[in-house]
Amino acid sequence: MGIETSLSLSEVNDRIAILRDNIRQLIEQAAGAAGAEVEERIAERLEQQNAELEKLLKAREVMTGGQ
Repeated sequence: MGIETSLSLSEVNDRIAILRDNIRQLIEQAAGAAGAEVEERIAERLEQQNAELEKLLKAREVMTGGQ
């Protein structure tokens, strides 16, 4: 079952907003981070959040017919 069938459009939009906020916060943390280990953890988390965001954006596109 794809994500587009398990969530409503409203839920997808809510999750997109949350992910965008998470990404913004991670970027702010990265700007103030010190140390390779911390930077690596933030980079990994950013990659995960961006991947999830891309999936949700594609799901929303499918749900709205690309509008």
